[in-house]
Amino acid sequence: MSSRIPLDVALIGYQDQGNLGMGYLAAVLQERGRTAEMIDIRDGPEAIATRLISSQPLVVGFSLIFQYFLPQYRRLASFLRQVGIRSHFTIGGHYPSLCHDEILRGFPELDSVVRYEGELTLPELVDHLAAGEDWRPTPGIAYLSEEHVVVTEPRSLVHDLDLLPFPLRPKKPERIGGFPTLPLLASRGCARRCSFCSIHTFYRTAPGKVVRVRKPDKIIEEMLDLQRDFGIRVFLFQDDDFPLWGKAGRRWAEELAGRMHDSGLARSAVWKISCRGEYVEPELFAQLRDAGLFLVYMGIESGVEQGLKILHKEMTTEENLAAVRTLKQVGLLFSYGFMLFDPSSTFESVRENLGFLRKIVGDGSAAATFCRMLPYGGTPIRDLLLREGRLRGDLTHPDYDFVDTRLNEYHRVLSQAVAPWIHNFGLSNELNYAWDEFTAVRRLVSGVTGVEDYDAQLRALTRESNHRLFQLVEESSLAFERGDHAPIDIEAVRLYCEQNVKRLADIRNHFVAENIDRLVEPAGPGSAQGPVLAPQVH
Repeated sequence: MSSRIPLDVALIGYQDQGNLGMGYLAAVLQERGRTAEMIDIRDGPEAIATRLISSQPLVVGFSLIFQYFLPQYRRLASFLRQVGIRSHFTIGGHYPSLCHDEILRGFPELDSVVRYEGELTLPELVDHLAAGEDWRPTPGIAYLSEEHVVVTEPRSLVHDLDLLPFPLRPKKPERIGGFPTLPLLASRGCARRCSFCSIHTFYRTAPGKVVRVRKPDKIIEEMLDLQRDFGIRVFLFQDDDFPLWGKAGRRWAEELAGRMHDSGLARSAVWKISCRGEYVEPELFAQLRDAGLFLVYMGIESGVEQGLKILHKEMTTEENLAAVRTLKQVGLLFSYGFMLFDPSSTFESVRENLGFLRKIVGDGSAAATFCRMLPYGGTPIRDLLLREGRLRGDLTHPDYDFVDTRLNEYHRVLSQAVAPWIHNFGLSNELNYAWDEFTAVRRLVSGVTGVEDYDAQLRALTRESNHRLFQLVEESSLAFERGDHAPIDIEAVRLYCEQNVKRLADIRNHFVAENIDRLVEPAGPGSAQGPVLAPQVH
C-alpha cells in the first residue's frame, strides 16, 4: 500500500526554474488545507499516471506556458483518461485564458479552463467538487455545455500580492556559476501594450489593477527564507517588467536597494531583472548594482524604427542604444530579446537590424542572439495578420507570410543554418551562460585571480563569434535577394560552432583550475560544502 498522502490537486507543467505560477497555486491550496503536488510533465505519461491512479485527485490542473506545447498536454490528458483517471481536468495560462474557446473545442478531455490568475478561482473550484456541488457557476472559468462555450463571471486579479503565501518550491534549485539559483517576483502585470505579447492582454481583459507591486520588506523576507532554506545566492526576478517606472518606481527601487544592504543580501547574493530600456539611467542603476544587481535583460526586439512601430514598443532605437551604453558604463551585464524578423521585415531591414546589433554587441560584451516574431494567440498582431490574410500555421505552430515572400524561404534556410549558434546549447547561448557565470563568480567570490585574462579571452571569443554570425547573415541575405538560394555552408557553420564551444570550454576550465581552491561553496543552511564550478562548459 502506498504511504503517500492522498491528493486533492495535482498540478502538472514544466518545472523549469520552479514554475512560480504553479508554486503560488500549490501554496494557496495548502494554506486552505488542501493537499497539492507539483508534477513535471517531463516525468512522462506512465509515471504521472501511476501517481494519479493511486490518489484519484479531485482536480488535475495543467499549467500551459506556451501554446506549442498543447499537443503534448493533450496526449498526456488522453492517456490519463484511458488508464482510468476520473479527476476534473482544468487548464490555465495565458493562451488558455485568452483563447478558451479554441482550447475547449480542441481539447475534449478538459472539463474547464481557469482563466487569468487562479489563486482564488482554483481553490473555489476544488471546494465545490469536494462538497459534491455544481462547480459550473464558479467565477473565473470557462467550459463547454452542449457544444456551447460558457464563460462565467470574470474573476478579479489578486489586488494585494503580499497577502499570498510564498510559492511552493519542491524542486532542487538550478545553478548558475555553481551557485543555487531560484526565481521570484516583485510584481505582476505590464503597463505596456506590445503587439506581439499576450501578457498585457491577459492582465487587461480581467477586472482589477493591471500592475501590482510587492512591498520591499516582503521581497527581502522571501529572499532571506530562500537563502536560509536552499542556500540561494543568485535570484532571478521574473517580473514581466521590473517596476522602475516614474517617480513611484524609483522610490520603490531605492527602498528595495536599501533593504538589500540592511539585510546583508547585497553582500551575499546577486540578482537579475528584466526591464525596458527607458528605465535605465546611471544613478539608479549604479545604486541597484551596489545592492546586488548583476544582469539586466531588455526586450529590445528591433533595431529598425518600422519594426519597433509594428511591434508597438513605444521606444526608439536611440533610446535602446542609450540604455545599453549606460549599462556598460555602470558595469552591469546585459542580455536582450531581439526579433531579426517581424511582419514588416524586408531584406534591407534585416541588414539594418544587423547594423544595430553590431553597435550593441560588436565589442563582444554579449553574444548575439535573435529570433523571429511569432503571432501567439491573444495578441493584437495575430489579429492584424489574420485581417491581412497573412496568418499561417495552426494553433500550436502559428506562422505568417512576409510581404516579400522571398523572405519566407530565406528565413527557413537561415534558421536551419544558424541553429548551432543560437538554438538550445548553441555557441551564443554557451557564451552568454559563461558571461553570467563569470560575472556571478566575480561578485560572490573574493580573491579570484586571472580575472582580467579570462575577461579578455571571453570577450575576444564572443566578439569573433558575433562578427562571423553577422557576416553570415549579411552575405546570405544579399545572396538571397539576388536569387542565390544556396549561399550557406551549413556543415561549415556546424564545425565552427563545435570548435568554438570547445575553445570556450578550454579557456573556462583554465580559469576554474587556476582558482579551484577559492571556488568552494562554504557549508551553510540549505547547501553542502563543495565546488562552485566544475571544469566543464554548461
